[in-house]
Amino acid sequence: MVVGEMVEQVDLVVVGGGPGGYTAALRAAELGIKTMLVDDQPKPGGVCLHMGCIPSKALLHAAEVLNTAKEAHRIGIKFDSPEINVDELRSWKEDVLNKLAQGVSGLLKSAKVDHLVGKAQFIDSKSLRVDREGESNVRVKFKHAILATGSRPTPLPFLFKNEADMESPLIMDSTGALALAEVPKRLLVIGGGYIGLEMSTVYAALGSEVTVVEMMDNLLPGVDKDLVRPLATKLSGQLKNIYLNTKVKSLDVKKKTVVAHLEGEGSPETLEVDKVLIAVGRKPNSEELGLEETEVEIDEFGFVKTDAMQRTADKRILAIGDVSGQPMLAHRAIRQGIVAAEVLAGKSSQFDNRAIPAVVFTEPEVAWCGITDTEAKEKGIKTASAKFPWSASGRAMTLAEPAGQTKIIYDPETLRVLGLGMVGPRAGDLVAEGVLAIEMGAVLEDLAESIHAHPTLSETINEAALAALSRIERQAQKTSSSASTGAKARG
Repeated sequence: MVVGEMVEQVDLVVVGGGPGGYTAALRAAELGIKTMLVDDQPKPGGVCLHMGCIPSKALLHAAEVLNTAKEAHRIGIKFDSPEINVDELRSWKEDVLNKLAQGVSGLLKSAKVDHLVGKAQFIDSKSLRVDREGESNVRVKFKHAILATGSRPTPLPFLFKNEADMESPLIMDSTGALALAEVPKRLLVIGGGYIGLEMSTVYAALGSEVTVVEMMDNLLPGVDKDLVRPLATKLSGQLKNIYLNTKVKSLDVKKKTVVAHLEGEGSPETLEVDKVLIAVGRKPNSEELGLEETEVEIDEFGFVKTDAMQRTADKRILAIGDVSGQPMLAHRAIRQGIVAAEVLAGKSSQFDNRAIPAVVFTEPEVAWCGITDTEAKEKGIKTASAKFPWSASGRAMTLAEPAGQTKIIYDPETLRVLGLGMVGPRAGDLVAEGVLAIEMGAVLEDLAESIHAHPTLSETINEAALAALSRIERQAQKTSSSASTGAKARG
């Protein structure tokens, strides 16, 4: 034992202070479990609050304001060119983060959850050590532990000639991009997924010439192409270039610029930029935790294996959030945190949710839940779908944002709602209706016969359901007519 090491004993230790971790800790404390939260960051909230969801949405709001002002001339309103103070924007963003972190700290204190700052490492399945910088280490003995250590950006070391170039200030991951140290004149974004496109939207609005490179044949790979199309059209007018089916072979980091070597359809062989953002995904934080000293099992991708009750192969340890698998979304982690805490409290609880919503907070927003056409095709699931264009929505027209649509995917036999996809302003807020419909086993009639306020964007869900029912009715009438005609002919 290290000299001066302190010893703490709790019922539950939660490792990781992100949305899943602090939610699990709060729920456990609420259920009467003596709980400690351990995190290596001084302020709770994890990546989502400090380096992900919240700061990106703050900057995306700034981008939305800038783009709205720029396009207001379409409705007869003209503004002078905006004056952007990056320092003040950064300060406002940090103020938002600090206030939210203080709120989480207050909740933990009120719930009597001990908050220990330091790096945790498991000694065995009953204890872990917390290394605290400048202070005595703490050995925590526990009955149960919940892993909520999250994830980190995936690096691409093979792109660089030497390791030092990876650490160049000219090379950013999502954390560096959100720090908003400066607005480069020319920015290359590697990856056309949701992180890459959200950051492209921000920096383009702030004045950067943004080029996006994506290896696949479509932006937001895996998302239904009809939902991506309106976004791709708008981005093509906001960004300098978008290269699909293109890969970055290497990056040469110079003193003040980076030269990217590209290979793909229509792309130049080299592209010189002032900064590069690498946004090709995230990897789980399951390393350097001492998990090899426990019975926890990790798969080939680094994810901790769990069951529907978030239990791992070690009976004392549970895992939630990004470290436990895809999709890596904060709201999935929050739900899993509640499940894990309730399981430990002896309640009948499990992560059996049918729909996990996903949102890309670009302009326009793209959101979906349940099954997608792409997924249904891959799995051989028979589905049908109906769409309603936002160009026929009174509310979308009054917002001067008609280039969107709502799509409902349903079972053609039972008419049960299986999925909902939307592209347009505030799609991320509207998709919750689809989540509820799928969870409750709703059918098309439930959405079609529910009165939606007029004029609102939510009406597009109602209209898409009505369109599906109308088409089904026409097909039934056609079939009936054909059968009647055949009977007469036989008579």
